[in-house]
This record gives sequence, structure tokens and C-alpha cells, in this order.
Amino acid sequence: MNFDWTEEDNEYREEVRAFLRETLPPGWHGYNHSNLEEYERESKRFCAAIAKRGWLTQNWPEEYGGQNASPWRHAILSEELWPIGEPRGPQYMNANWIGPAIMQYGTAEQKAYHLNRISSGDVCWCQGFSEPDAGSDLASLRTRAVRDGDDYIVNGTKIWTSHVGLSEFCFLLVRTHPEEKRSGGISCLLVPMGLPGLQVTNIPGFVGEQSFHELIFDDVRVPVSCRLGPENRGWEVVRYALAFERVGAAHYRTAELLLEDAARRAHETGLMDDPEVQSKFGEAWGLIEAARLLYFRVVDLRAHDSPPTADSNLSRISGSNAYKAVAQVTELVFGEAGLEAGSGGDTRRTMSNSVAAGTTEIQLDQVATRMLGLPRA
Repeated sequence: MNFDWTEEDNEYREEVRAFLRETLPPGWHGYNHSNLEEYERESKRFCAAIAKRGWLTQNWPEEYGGQNASPWRHAILSEELWPIGEPRGPQYMNANWIGPAIMQYGTAEQKAYHLNRISSGDVCWCQGFSEPDAGSDLASLRTRAVRDGDDYIVNGTKIWTSHVGLSEFCFLLVRTHPEEKRSGGISCLLVPMGLPGLQVTNIPGFVGEQSFHELIFDDVRVPVSCRLGPENRGWEVVRYALAFERVGAAHYRTAELLLEDAARRAHETGLMDDPEVQSKFGEAWGLIEAARLLYFRVVDLRAHDSPPTADSNLSRISGSNAYKAVAQVTELVFGEAGLEAGSGGDTRRTMSNSVAAGTTEIQLDQVATRMLGLPRA
């Protein structure tokens, strides 16, 4: 399998880099998450600029605002944007998995409204998946949606939800058939934020302010027209969406840059002369390369129109392992300073990676059952 970039791909990458130099301030490395108005304004400004160039959703079909470009172009964009602090903000989710899920399961009206706004960089979303008693075990969620005429009445709690302060919509999972067990009886709702009865609480966390929120739904009326896909068939929708989410960000590139920064510091301090330290750097580099190739494997499957497979779970596992190894190296080289945002060894982002989009344990379970055909316990 040959993953060399073509001449056209390399030219595109240089275009992206030139655009970033022109568009972002010198030394820019992420938004100030404590200033939500600025964060939202600048994220939309940046996304509008790349949308104008046709890059934001370039791998989408033309009818939905795309350019029918190869998924490899989308991967190149992710490789360049994610390591520098993701200037798309939460809109990387829109382009990567929320839009494709709406394309696959949405009504004509949902597609016309939502996909146009996503492709123009005009809207932010959050996802309402995890609950206090249903985090990694997503199929045990309890948030209820009871049909009442043309509305669902939603009650329940979602937790660890990111980007709530910026979001206009929430991609929400609810249980619409309480008698169904596990993944049965779940539906997806595209919920406008700010509906009466929806309460939002910020949860302070060491990975950055505004990273986590609790959403409490207290008799929130959501129009039935907001349901994505058939009622009680939401598990099919979310599995499709998560297969895209798990490789939406080129985490291996962030890990690679962190490791390179740590290597420079280790050489400066003489720490790299220690054979044990050299071994840890070698292990981390090997895991990064494995994560890169497994990520490329998923992109290649998409380029050949393959349906989602457990390869996306395997890719996510490898990325988490690479991050973990790099975090251990940066801790060794930088000490406590490695936890500080903006320092050369900023490992705070790496430490939540094995939990986001499903824990590593859940990913391993998916590989065991879907790829290896092993029976469930």
C-alpha cells in the first residue's frame, strides 16, 4: 500500500500553509477559550475564509456545498490545522461527521438547511451523547424523549459536552422506546440550543475552560421534524457518525510536533544522552508512525467508498497510544511545565484523548467483536 503524497497533494499542502500564514496572527496556537464571543467570532471568520476557497467541506458532493474532492485532501487539511490549535474550532466536527450524518439520514429539508450553513462555515454544533451513568457505555443512556403530537418532550442529563457556549445546535441522543434494551429504542435529534427548559452548567477542568458542560433537559419540547433518521433507529445513525468522528482529527501530527519539541529540549539539556531516554523517544516515534498509517488506512477506505469498519476504532486506539507515550516523554523532559498550556510540552490535550469519542476500552471491544469476530462477554 503506497501512501506517498502526489505532486498535486503537496502543492495543495503548500497552498494551505501559505493561507494560514496570511490568515492567522504570527505565533497563533489556539483560541482563548475563556472569551467565548471572540472564540465564536474568530472561528466563524476563519471557517468562512476557508469555505470561500472551497476547502471547508471540499470532500462533500457538490450538491451539498462540496467539490467532490478526495478524502485525502480533507486529511491534509486536518494534518495542517489540528496541530496548531484547530482554527476551525468546533466546526471541524461539522465538516467531519455531523454533515455526513445529515447527508446520509436527513430529510430534504434538513439537508437544505443544515448542510448549506455547515459548508459556508456559519454554524457551530455540540454533541449530547454521554450521561452521568452512560459515558463509555453509550447504549445505556436514559435521557427520554416522549412523543406528544408534533413534539418530543425531552427529560434527562448530558455531561462532558464540549463547545456548548458557542453552539447553535446539539446532536442529541435520546431514548424514544423505554422497553427496548441497550441500543434499541434510541433516536437522534438535531436540537436548537436555547429552547425553554434546557439548562447549561460549565464544568471546570484542567484541559481548558469551556471544555466540559452539563446539559439538563427539563420538559424541553423538540419538534419531531428535528429527528434525524427513523424513530428508534438512532443507533445506526450514531455508529455511522462515530466512524467518521474517531479519525476526524490528525492527532498523530500533534503528537509528532510535541515529540519533536521534547527532542530539541532533551538535546539542549543533555538528557538525550541517556540510553533509556532514547528508548522512550524511539517507542513514542514508532507509535506515532503506526497511528499515521492506520489513520491513512481509514482515509483510503473512504476514498474507495467503503462503508465504516472497525478500522476506525483501531485507528483511534493507535492514536491514543501514541499520545500516551508522548505525554510520558514530555513529562520526563519538561516535568510539571509540560502541563502548562502554551508550553513546549503541552500535554493537557493528550490526556483526554483516550476518553473522547469513546474510551480505549470501548474501542478495543469494537475491534474484538467487529474485526476479530470474538463473542461478547
